[in-house]
Amino acid sequence: MNEATVTLTLLHTNDLHSHFEEASRIAGYFSRVRQEVDPDKLIAVDSGDFLDRARMETEGTKGFVNRAVVEYIGYDAVMLGNNEGLSYTPMELDVLFQGMSVPVVCANMVYQETARCPSWMVPEIKLTKSGVRIGMIGLTAPYNDYYELLGWKSADPLETLQAEIVRLRREVDVLILISHLGLRSDERIASSVDGIDLILGGHTHHLLEVPLFVGQTAICAAGKFGGHVGHLELELGSDNKLIKITGGSYSTVDFPRDFGLDNLVGEYREQAGRSMNREIAKLAKPLECRHDRESALPTLLASAIRQLADADMGLVNAGQFLRGLPAGPVTEETIHAICPSPINPCVVKLKGSWIVRSLEESLLPEFQDLEFRGFGFRGKVLGTLCLDGLDVTADLAEAPYHRVKEIKVNGVSLDEDRIYTVGTLDMFTFGVGYLGLKEGYDVRYFLPEFIRDIVAQALHDQRLLKDCETPRWRFR
Repeated sequence: MNEATVTLTLLHTNDLHSHFEEASRIAGYFSRVRQEVDPDKLIAVDSGDFLDRARMETEGTKGFVNRAVVEYIGYDAVMLGNNEGLSYTPMELDVLFQGMSVPVVCANMVYQETARCPSWMVPEIKLTKSGVRIGMIGLTAPYNDYYELLGWKSADPLETLQAEIVRLRREVDVLILISHLGLRSDERIASSVDGIDLILGGHTHHLLEVPLFVGQTAICAAGKFGGHVGHLELELGSDNKLIKITGGSYSTVDFPRDFGLDNLVGEYREQAGRSMNREIAKLAKPLECRHDRESALPTLLASAIRQLADADMGLVNAGQFLRGLPAGPVTEETIHAICPSPINPCVVKLKGSWIVRSLEESLLPEFQDLEFRGFGFRGKVLGTLCLDGLDVTADLAEAPYHRVKEIKVNGVSLDEDRIYTVGTLDMFTFGVGYLGLKEGYDVRYFLPEFIRDIVAQALHDQRLLKDCETPRWRFR
C-alpha cells in the first residue's frame, strides 16, 4: 500500500431489535477489533432499530437497557429508526436519550411544536480520523401518519438529503449516509444523488455480504437481529479522497459473547422483572386463545378495539396472542409475554365485499398458519380472524371462497357495496396478512396505545369479558 494512503476501519450494525444475545457477540467483536486498530482509524455506527419493545428487558426498563448496550458497545453514532421513534412518545425519548454518550443522528425529524431537533439528536455529525474529515447524515423512514400523532414532523428524506449535501459536502472528505429507509430507497438515492460515498442501510433487514455499488456510491447493510456485523476498510489517497471500499458483512454465529454485556443486560432484566410484576387484573376464569378458530381472548381484543374506534365492527387476527390467559392474577409481564407485538389499533373504511373476502381467507389454513415477521408483528402465525359486531354463518364443506353463507352486521345483513368502519390493527394497512383488509382507506391510527394496553384495559370491563365468550362464527 502506498505510504501516502490511509485506511480507516468502519464497523456497522442495523436492526438489532433488542436481540441482546447477538449484541453480546457484536460487542465482543468490536472489542477485539479495537485491540488491533488504532482508535484514530476506527468508526462504529448503528443504522437504527436497536431497540424493540417485544423484549421484556426493553419494555420493563422503558428502553434504558438499550441505551446501556449502545453506550457499552461504544458507537460513534446511532440512527433513529422507526422502532425508536414510534415505540415511545417524544417526552419518553427525552428521558431515555438525554445525556447519552452516543449521539443520535437524524436530519429529517423535528418536533412539531418547535420545528427543531430535540437536544439529544443532531441532523449530522462530523468526525476527524487520521486527518480525514468524515461527515455522516442520518435519514429515517417518514411515517408521518404515525409521527404526527406523537408530535413529530418527518420531512421528505430526499429533499432533506439534498439540502444537507449542499452544505456538508464541501466541509468533509468522505460523506456517509446513515439510512433507515430500506434498500430500494438507498438504491434510488445512490443512483440519483451525487456526493455520497457510502450508504449504511437498514429498515428492510436486507443483508449485503459485500458492498453493492450503484454508480460511485457503495451501499452496505448487515441484515437483522445481530446475525451479521459489517466490517469495512476505507482506503483514502494522499488528498484524503476515497479510493476503495472493501470488506462486507460477516456472520456472528460463532463469535464469542462479551460477558460484561451479558451481565449488564442481566441486571436490567432483573430490574424489568420487578417493574412488570405489578398485578393489573384478576380473572375469575381463563381466556382461551386458538390460532385456528374463534376464541375468547382475541375476540375480547376485537371488541375492545371496536369500542375504542367507535366502529361498525372489530376484526383482529388470533395470532397476535402467543397463548391464552389462565384464571387468577394477571401482571404486566403476563400481558407482555402473551402479546409482545408493538402494534397499534386503527380504524379504516372497508367495502363490504372486501370484508367478505377477508372472512373467507380467514377460514383457509394457508392464512391461519402463515408465518411471517415484521410490520410490528412478533407472533408466530397469522391466525384466523376474530370478530365483534359481526355474526357469520359458514359451511366448511363448500369450496374455498364460497364458504361464507350469511353475514350480519349488528343484526343487519351485510351489504357488499356499502362502506363500513372497521376497528383493526395497523399491520394490515401495510398490506400484510389478510388481503381484503389491505384495501382499507381513510386510516386513523391510535397512538401511543399498543394492543396489549387495550387488552389490559379490557380485562376490567365485565361486559366485554362476558360477551367475548359468545360465538360470532357459526358453522353448518
